[in-house]
Amino acid sequence: MATRRIARRRVLQAGLGGIAALGPLPLSMIGARKAMADTAPETVVYVSNAGSKDIHVLAMNRNTGELTVIEKTEVPGSDKSPSSLPMALAPNKRFIYAQLRGQPYPVSTFSIDHANGKLTHVDLVPLVDQMAYINVDKSGKYYPIDALYAVEEKATQIIDTQPKAHCIFVDAANKNVYVPVLGADHIMQFKFDAATGKLTPNDPPVVATKAGAGPRHFTIHPNGKWAYLITETTATIGTYAIDKDKGTLTEVAFVDTGDHNGKDSAAASDIHVTPDGKFVYGAVRTTSTLHGYKIDPDKGTLTAIGKWPTEKTPRGFNIDPRGKFLLAVGMDSAGLSVHAIDPNSGELKPAHKYPMGTQPNWIEIVDLIKS
Repeated sequence: MATRRIARRRVLQAGLGGIAALGPLPLSMIGARKAMADTAPETVVYVSNAGSKDIHVLAMNRNTGELTVIEKTEVPGSDKSPSSLPMALAPNKRFIYAQLRGQPYPVSTFSIDHANGKLTHVDLVPLVDQMAYINVDKSGKYYPIDALYAVEEKATQIIDTQPKAHCIFVDAANKNVYVPVLGADHIMQFKFDAATGKLTPNDPPVVATKAGAGPRHFTIHPNGKWAYLITETTATIGTYAIDKDKGTLTEVAFVDTGDHNGKDSAAASDIHVTPDGKFVYGAVRTTSTLHGYKIDPDKGTLTAIGKWPTEKTPRGFNIDPRGKFLLAVGMDSAGLSVHAIDPNSGELKPAHKYPMGTQPNWIEIVDLIKS
């Protein structure tokens, strides 16, 4: 497949059923030790490994959090993927997209077999550049994406940003999109048109953070009223109120993890809220810790629960659909830790550890059988 060579740019590329966030710099298995059970897995975990350029597919026991290898699937199209291998799920949870961050920056479409969780490679196309983060809008239509859920080659829209746009988040209503930009210390706010797949700046177009904070990843509470931002440099977590009509953000309060030494970046990385909306967790790479906070049900503000060690250099983590387990991977440990979440206190307790591929960094979790 021929590819277009373009000058390196800092852009947002409307695609993968919506949008993909780009930065000019890289973002910074479990072995087959037992056979699969005869019964189909209920829940499957997908872990991307940037160094080994593959996705490890694992069956998850919903009650214990134990993982069992199903397969390891190669992600084709480039001889490398520096630092990360971002993934995104289609809204129907039957397709998964993964991009290698080496030229020609190919994004692969994989179908998910809901009988056993295995992946089948469907298609591969080059993107305009390496993506720090990819996401899929709630309609699953745009890059564009065709009727067979494969990504088409030409982007719907390309938007210039300041350096290091690190995340792109689409709200549940499929109307608003948020992009933390580390190099500019602000969050971009967009209106999303699901009929055309295009973004237009909201009013105001950006919300500033403190200078030098380095906004990185962003998520929204299940009730849609509050958003949470983790800052990479200073390792703080902010609560924002969301205007239900305009979709705009208003800062409420920030909490400090205490992991920033005041000089070097703390390299805070990922953030997620439990499905019940009671707790939020953030990861910090320099200290290899997870930080937990209880969410005030009326204000959305945060109260610290505690912090816990996890895999070395935790670039990414995720929480299972029932909110019972937090799964974190370590870029420098080549491992995955399963942490049990106490439903009352939010405390994390170590449950299981497993080897992964080289530089694991992204986790997606899919229920194959409805509970």
